[in-house]
Amino acid sequence: MTRIKSNTLIVLAVFLVGLIGISCIVKTEIEPAKTLKDAFEGKFYIGAALSANHINNHSQASMGVLKEHFNSIVAENVMKSGMIQLREGEFNFDMADKFINYGVENDFHIVGHTLIWHSQAPRWFFTDSEGKDVSPEVLTERMKNHIHTVVGRYKGKVKGWDVVNEAILDDGSWRNSKFYQILGEDFMKLAFRFAHEADPEAELYYNDFSMANPGKREGVVKMVKNLQEQGVKIHGIGMQGHIGLEYPTIEEFEKSILAFSSLGVTVMVTELDLSVLPSPRRDMGADIATNVEYQQRLNPYTEGLPDDVQQKFDERYLDFFKLFLKHHDKISRVTLWGINDGDSWKNGWPVRGRTDYPLLFNRDNTAKSVVNEIIQLAAQY
Repeated sequence: MTRIKSNTLIVLAVFLVGLIGISCIVKTEIEPAKTLKDAFEGKFYIGAALSANHINNHSQASMGVLKEHFNSIVAENVMKSGMIQLREGEFNFDMADKFINYGVENDFHIVGHTLIWHSQAPRWFFTDSEGKDVSPEVLTERMKNHIHTVVGRYKGKVKGWDVVNEAILDDGSWRNSKFYQILGEDFMKLAFRFAHEADPEAELYYNDFSMANPGKREGVVKMVKNLQEQGVKIHGIGMQGHIGLEYPTIEEFEKSILAFSSLGVTVMVTELDLSVLPSPRRDMGADIATNVEYQQRLNPYTEGLPDDVQQKFDERYLDFFKLFLKHHDKISRVTLWGINDGDSWKNGWPVRGRTDYPLLFNRDNTAKSVVNEIIQLAAQY
C-alpha cells in the first residue's frame, strides 16, 4: 500500500507540474503587446524621425518614448546634402555621426535620408565659379563624390537609403529641378548606381509625397520600370504619409500600395503625420517651399482638440493602420515624422505659428488613447 500511495503521489505531482507548465504557456501566448514595436513585430518596422534636438538628447523623455515604442529611426534633416556638404569638398559629419552612433548603440534599424533632393541641395552643386550651370559631366562627378563619401562612411550601418527624394510631380511628369535640367532623367539612374557602388548591401529607395495621387502613381511606376529595365538596383518605394482628416482617400492610397508592390519592390509608409488643421487648399502635398500667410481661422485649436475632432483623428489613424496591417506582407516599414506633437514640422507648415496635433504622442510625451487602440488592432492580424 505504501508503494501504491507513493506512486500515486508521484503521478499527481507530475500532473500538477504539467498543468502549471501549460498554464504558463497559455499565459505567455495571450500576453498582449504593450508597445507599438511589440505589436508590429513580424509585420513591419515602426519608426520615428529624429531632429537635431533629439540627436543631442535635449529631450530625454522623448528618447524614452522612442526606445520604448519604436525600432527604426531616420534623421529629419542632418543627413541632407546641404547639411553635410555646405561647401564643395568640406564634409561636416558631426551631427550625422551622432545620429548613426545612437542608432547602432541602441540597435535601431537605421534609414539614411536623403542623398539627392532638389530642395536642400547646396547651390554650389549646380554652378561654376561664374555662377553658370555646370556641365552634365561636372554634376555627375559631384553627385558621385557626394554619394560615395556619405554612403561609404556609413556602409554596413545604414540599412536603407532614400536615394532620391521628390522628383516626380503630381501629374506624373518630372520635376524641373536643377538635377533634371542638367542631366535629364539620367540623374535618377546615376544616383542609384552610385549608391549601390558605395554599399552593395544597403537597400535603396525612392521617396515622395502625395503618392496616392493617380498621376504621380503612374509617373513613379513608369520611372521605376525604366530603372529596372536598365538593370538599376532599386529595392523600395517610400510613400510619404502627410495626410489630413479628409485626404487622401484610403482607396487611392491602397491602389498605390498595390501598384508599387507589383513592381517587385517593398513599400514603406514614410513621414507619417495626420494634420487636423484646416488646409489653405485641398491636398497641398508636402512641398516645403509653400508658405501661406497666417490667419486665425487656420489655427483653431490652440487650447487643445474638441472631442469631435479628436474622435475623427483617432478613427482616421485606425483606418490607415488597418490598411497597413492588411498589406503587411507588402509593407516593410511605417515611420512617424517625429516623436511627439511638439516636434512636428506641421506646426510651422504651410502656415507658421500654428498648433497642430499630428503624431501619436502628446507634447508631454504621453501616449494618445489611439496608441492602445492601434496596439489592440495589430493583435488581430
